[in-house]
Amino acid sequence: VQLQASGGGLVQAGGSLRLSCAASGRTFSSYVMGWFRQAPGKEREFVAGISRSGGITYNADSVQGRFTISRDTAKNTVYLQMNNLKPEDTAVYACAADDSWRVSTTPVNYDYWGQGTQVTVSS
Repeated sequence: VQLQASGGGLVQAGGSLRLSCAASGRTFSSYVMGWFRQAPGKEREFVAGISRSGGITYNADSVQGRFTISRDTAKNTVYLQMNNLKPEDTAVYACAADDSWRVSTTPVNYDYWGQGTQVTVSS
């Protein structure tokens, strides 16, 4: 499966962005999907994940209540709605696909990765 992320940009603190990740290739519903981010000098970290059906979602504690992951099977796209953004959310965000059945927070468990999209939050 090929993944293409978009929607990043520069936003002021308190603002919102919606990231999109379009999938092509193998059946989209065959994958658990996740969003990860990596800030300069830091390790890649889990942000949010969603099950194959979309019925189960997980958020990192740092984004709980502010970010929402969702998926649209008809459009083969997964979204990350980010509200009340903070400067510490600044990072390159990447989507990933995992052909297992459980949502994992570990990057190494994901099989396919899209290119990143930069999110910059100014204070």
